[in-house]
Amino acid sequence: MAGHGTEAHPHGADRLCDAGDRVYSRAVRRGRVSREDAESVPCLVELALLHPDPDDMGWLVPTSPQEVMTRLLREMHEHVVATQSRMGEAVSAFEWYSALGGDAHSPSEGVAIRVLDGLPRIRAAMDEATEACTSEVLAVQPGGIRREDELSEGLHRALALRRRGVRMRDLYTHVARHGQGLLNYMELMEEAAEARTLDEVTERLIVFDRTVAFIPASPDRTIALELRHPALVGYLVTVFERLWRLAIPLTAPLPDTGIEGITHRERSIAALLAEGHQDAVVAERLGISVRTCRAHIARLSETLGAASRTQLGVRIAQAGLDGPPRAPELQPLTVPDRQGSPTDR
Repeated sequence: MAGHGTEAHPHGADRLCDAGDRVYSRAVRRGRVSREDAESVPCLVELALLHPDPDDMGWLVPTSPQEVMTRLLREMHEHVVATQSRMGEAVSAFEWYSALGGDAHSPSEGVAIRVLDGLPRIRAAMDEATEACTSEVLAVQPGGIRREDELSEGLHRALALRRRGVRMRDLYTHVARHGQGLLNYMELMEEAAEARTLDEVTERLIVFDRTVAFIPASPDRTIALELRHPALVGYLVTVFERLWRLAIPLTAPLPDTGIEGITHRERSIAALLAEGHQDAVVAERLGISVRTCRAHIARLSETLGAASRTQLGVRIAQAGLDGPPRAPELQPLTVPDRQGSPTDR
């Protein structure tokens, strides 16, 4: 969020100081506030929450709360996208550096970056890290609905952690909510595990006690990197924590899109299409099949009355689906009622 330059008001529009809160609230209720009343809160002008009244320069008028919310959501969205991009670049850098030095391939303890070639070595290293873990595990699980074999493969490690009172936090895509296997897994873990979901998450990541992290080093995930360098692990933990704050608890419903006839998933697809991504890329990022993705796109076209992909892009922009969600009060789109479809799930 945007910062503030003065020591008295070191904040952004997402968290106003007490004085700024009072003056801005008064300006919204009354429609304007005098410059004299706003002298004690220059932060409101610097954050573009108040601006001069063109009809009378002695007064300041407020930026609408709806516009402020839209601005904050857009900044948050851009920050997440930038963070995910930097993490991808970091993974590529890890692979390059690990290939340069022979030490990166040494199994000796204390090595900052170790390449684990093959699933047996990866599982052995994960088991070792699980046995040494005493307090916390952070995990990012990309893709869609978790398969039973994936959940079963790591179940023995999760149960061992639960018995020792280790706290586990997992990030999934929204699609994973619809897998019964995940729901059974979370029920089995009881209070030891907590899960949240996002439209998109980063590549797979597992961090034990904030001291050792595992990330994939090949597309098929048969090669992994074991990271023990404090700076690298700290960076990955920061990425996880920021995504965690933005994610929605698995037990909570997904927010309404604010646009009648458009599901949460369809809004996410529309935003990615607006960025110019192909169907296969959209499907991969959201953890769904290409077939399901195209079914949603067809429903979007029908709902928005688009006869072609080009027209769909225009309608997506007109409906405000090409970016972060707008506040419900801002020009809601009304479309005819239609029957649901299995692709909503």
